[in-house]
Amino acid sequence: MSQPRVVTFLGPRGTFTEAALEQVAGLDGAERVPVANVAEALAAVAEGRSDAAMIAIENSIEGGVTAAQDALAATPGLRVISEHVVSVNFSLVAPTGTRLDDIAVIAAHPVAWAQCTGWLQRELPGRAHLPAASNVTAAADLGAGAAQAALSTPTIGQWVEGLEVLADRIGDNPDAVTRFLFVGRAGAPGEPTGADKTSLVVELPSDEPGVLLDMLEQFATRGVNLSLIQSRPIGDRLGRYRFVMDADGHIRDERVADALLGLKRFSPKVTFLGSYPRADGQRIEVERRYTNRSFEDARDWLRGLLAGEPEA
Repeated sequence: MSQPRVVTFLGPRGTFTEAALEQVAGLDGAERVPVANVAEALAAVAEGRSDAAMIAIENSIEGGVTAAQDALAATPGLRVISEHVVSVNFSLVAPTGTRLDDIAVIAAHPVAWAQCTGWLQRELPGRAHLPAASNVTAAADLGAGAAQAALSTPTIGQWVEGLEVLADRIGDNPDAVTRFLFVGRAGAPGEPTGADKTSLVVELPSDEPGVLLDMLEQFATRGVNLSLIQSRPIGDRLGRYRFVMDADGHIRDERVADALLGLKRFSPKVTFLGSYPRADGQRIEVERRYTNRSFEDARDWLRGLLAGEPEA
């Protein structure tokens, strides 16, 4: 894509999502617009009000971010450009002068709350959770009085005045990371790098026995590994689900392209979200029978048979 002039992200300023934007080259001159939720960030891109959006899609502790997965599935005309990984940890903050004994309610984004459960149960058992839209909002809204403390980002002091840190680095896993996707409008996928991911949303044709296995076999029989698969309700009636998936490889890889063709024949709806470089740069190793050359040789063999050529 051309250099973005406007990018949207889950606000307010100072969130981990904005930190992920720092990893994207060429955004120095772009206007960064914080929005209230992921759906709004993606809608701005689809409607042309923004050139790209950064969204959190997966956490190493909590798994997939369902609001982001649902928004991607429901918003047409998008393509994932790149993925970015940000280390996450949390601080317990409160208005200056607050003691731990004063805290009855803690504001926190649900993902942050889940990642600090062990510490909270040890140090502040029985405290109530007030869900917040973001880690920064949790701290910024403390003045309203509904909560006495918040779980927030370590840099919250840069954005909200009058707070002090009561406890730092309280996440249960010090190696926790969140994966983000940089999303633009639909266009032709870039060239494969050998270290790529392809993201899809696939609906099942029915809820009959074995249908899920049929879907997974489209990948297994072509040697395509799935690094993420998560079911989400479609929402029109009970028992109807779509699957959000990340496959190792690029749509221009023969094995991945062939798997997508199989899915298209099988599924009533396949949404291609994009093929993009992996954040870790790890190259995908495949068996010889699943290499591009293997698929090309098989097609040449079939063409020869159809043309009546003698087999070698």
